[in-house]
Amino acid sequence: MTLLAIGAAIAVFTGIGAGIGIGLATAKSADAIARQPEASGKIQTALLLGCALAEATAIYGFVIALLLVLKL
Repeated sequence: MTLLAIGAAIAVFTGIGAGIGIGLATAKSADAIARQPEASGKIQTALLLGCALAEATAIYGFVIALLLVLKL
């Protein structure tokens, strides 16, 4: 029973990794747009795709945590 709670807590930590990753990607894309404003469209597209994938992993971790908690 306590192992399920520990597993749920670990699964929630995926949000931390996603937050750090999205923050770093946003900082790098802002830097890239500042250096090459003419490429802002391509940079923004790649940034949004990467952020969506990173956020999806955080959501999967949250869903796993909810499933584990509801199993308690």
